[in-house]
Amino acid sequence: MSFNIALSGVNASQKDLDVTANNIANVNTVGFKESRAEFADVYATSIFTNAQTAVGNGVKTIDVAQQFQQGSLQFTQNSLDLAISGEGFFVTASDLTTQTREFTRAGAFKLNSENFIVNSQGDFLQGYTVNSSGTPSAVSMAATRPIQISAEVGTPTMTTDIGMSFNLPSNGTSHDVTFFNPADSDTYTSATSVTVYDSQGGAHVAETYFVKDQTTANTWYKFVYVDGEPVNIDNSTNNITPDPGNPNTTIPDAAVLTFDSSGQLANQDPAVIETEELGNIGGVWDPVTGSVESTQQLLFNYGNVTQFNSAFEVSDLSQNGSTVGKLTGIDISPEGLVVASYSNGTTTNIAKVAVAQFNNNQGLGQIGDTAWQQTQRSGEAIAGEANTGTFGKINSASLEQANVNLTEQLVNLISAQRNFQANSRALEVNSTLQQTIIQIR
Repeated sequence: MSFNIALSGVNASQKDLDVTANNIANVNTVGFKESRAEFADVYATSIFTNAQTAVGNGVKTIDVAQQFQQGSLQFTQNSLDLAISGEGFFVTASDLTTQTREFTRAGAFKLNSENFIVNSQGDFLQGYTVNSSGTPSAVSMAATRPIQISAEVGTPTMTTDIGMSFNLPSNGTSHDVTFFNPADSDTYTSATSVTVYDSQGGAHVAETYFVKDQTTANTWYKFVYVDGEPVNIDNSTNNITPDPGNPNTTIPDAAVLTFDSSGQLANQDPAVIETEELGNIGGVWDPVTGSVESTQQLLFNYGNVTQFNSAFEVSDLSQNGSTVGKLTGIDISPEGLVVASYSNGTTTNIAKVAVAQFNNNQGLGQIGDTAWQQTQRSGEAIAGEANTGTFGKINSASLEQANVNLTEQLVNLISAQRNFQANSRALEVNSTLQQTIIQIR
């Protein structure tokens, strides 16, 4: 009997050593949760046994209990590195079609070749579908879907309107408008430009030149060029013949802006400033022939336009066209909202990272790669939104380190070693006693 008791002590000490060694080995594993070996004595009696004199039958391992206390956070430069502060687990799936969900605290995520958010094992991070305001359409484990970031967004939108607010300097240099030449800055007073788009998202530069008239007070001429080519103002009666000494042989029809004595815009001719059709410069593309239908026009909508004794200043310059946007950045909020930014200036709510809780975390079953699965002991996964209720907050550009206290584990290692030695000594003593008994004659 004493052999079995001492042997159970050796086995228990070995189990303690194994658990401690595993904790130490994973001290740098992101999202790892340390374990603790828990033991109970073995005690058996019967109705014919005197319980007051009965001796225990040794020790047994009853559980290797995981400890889910929070690990410290390590900050990174990758917005897809995620860590949960508080309760909760990230939800992952091994492929795109399976309904089986796995759970992890390791948030080292990245984009795969198809722009899905995955971990190092290729498991897909799960999220909820959201509307334009970022509100999930449903919050449940069945509603989780792999999160995919679109590399492009939107369809091209042809520019039709340009919004402008500006101040023209009343003390600016006046010029003879017949000498206007966009290639010579000494022939105009001020200029600005804006990028506009054709029907296929092609970018073009629309330049606006302002010439203060030297013959009429408070009067300015406005000329429009697109990609360096002159464009007439529709319905303009301001036809200007270049001076014979002007290298610029073609001056487009202009719009005329007139200001009152207080510097406010008093009149513009024509009343609606819109370019003529852009022709081969931009327009609506025919996808079959590849030709351009010259139907694109640019309407200039003026906001606050003044002529004060101050520098030329553009306070607003906007247009309503856009090109296809390329992915430029990803941001994830503490609530888990994934927002993608694109090169055309748009931002899109992609999804909301799903988080899960369990009634009994220690009942979760380990499946390796710092992941768990639900069991009967853990209970069903409870789906929720990050940073609400008791669900933890998501920290972007952060990783949760292992919650292993290395000093404590080294002390446990020494203790387990001493216990192993003591039980081994008990085996040795039992062997010596039995050898002595065998040698009695």
